[in-house]
Amino acid sequence: MDDKFYKSASLKLVEIQNSSIGLREFGEGDNVFFIHGFPTHGYTWRKILPKISKKYKCNVVDLPGLGDSKWTNSTDFNSKSQANCILELIKSMDIKKCSLIAHNSGATVARVIAIKEPDLIDKLVLVNTEIPNHRPPWIQFYQKVGLLPLMPNLIKVALNWNWFVKSPMGFKEAYSDKSLLANPENLKPYLSILTKSKYNTVGAFKYLKGIDWSVVDEFEQTHKSIQADTLLIWGEDDKTFPINYAEKMVTQFSKRCEMKRVKKASLLPHGEKSDEVGDLILEFLEGNTPHNTRL
Repeated sequence: MDDKFYKSASLKLVEIQNSSIGLREFGEGDNVFFIHGFPTHGYTWRKILPKISKKYKCNVVDLPGLGDSKWTNSTDFNSKSQANCILELIKSMDIKKCSLIAHNSGATVARVIAIKEPDLIDKLVLVNTEIPNHRPPWIQFYQKVGLLPLMPNLIKVALNWNWFVKSPMGFKEAYSDKSLLANPENLKPYLSILTKSKYNTVGAFKYLKGIDWSVVDEFEQTHKSIQADTLLIWGEDDKTFPINYAEKMVTQFSKRCEMKRVKKASLLPHGEKSDEVGDLILEFLEGNTPHNTRL
């Protein structure tokens, strides 16, 4: 059902700089932009979109290098450049105020946007994302080797091996409930795009290479520049971005910030506990949560 809903929106490719951003639109109302992380794409939000699009216009993007986006040899994949692409997209739509819901490396992009254009962003929702001075397992390894000669071809082949996909080098830590790894709806749409062609595989690793750890570490100081109310939603079982490290970020924001823990969920709480996460986001967007909450 969620899959069908997501596919009901037509894909638009918006040319920005040296790339084309995939855009799908759902619902009507105040604008909310959904920004995915690595190695997913806009499809990652499919389970919460039906609920949120009843009250808001949901603009779901595919960042350059992932999903249905397009890139060229001139595309700049750096985190700040990705943020500039989304900013240019928002401004091309003549939007003066919007909220951002972002996951993983997409939430790094979202934070750059909120810091650069504080008056543009009303509310900011960050889901299991990079943490200053923390490095998630395997990511730096893939950044180093992913674009070496023959590696995209090797990884493309490996993503067809079930044992690899379910290993720590693959998607093992995506869900607390490992049975979800057996459901084609949860992984196949990501894997099918990553392995569709060498162009797609290379694009994904160009995106990954562009994650800028200096930007992430600077957040320890620059989080305080964010003027938007901020909500952190975190799967408690996440080994990629451990919640005990994430909790320290809450005090780095000078404006209203709070964290909501999602039990029995890991890196993709919006895919694992979609009803709960959808409700948390709606309550936050509608302002039904206390101010100055620090957990």
